[in-house]
Amino acid sequence: MQKLIFTTLFSLCLSALVSGWVTYLNLGIDAGFVPNWLSAFIHAWPVALITAYLLSSPIQTLTRCIMEVFNDK
Repeated sequence: MQKLIFTTLFSLCLSALVSGWVTYLNLGIDAGFVPNWLSAFIHAWPVALITAYLLSSPIQTLTRCIMEVFNDK
């Protein structure tokens, strides 16, 4: 359950920030910024959530392997 809560919150924050930034870079700040940002966020968040959930275990394993290499030196 902790993994699901963590990945949900993390993907929500990251999707909000990245979709907002890319919307700003592509369209600038105007009257349509918030609706465009929300649209981008609504499309991005499910993908980010699924990706974060599925990749969290392999990334943790990879991180442990990398740390073992650096700790051996």
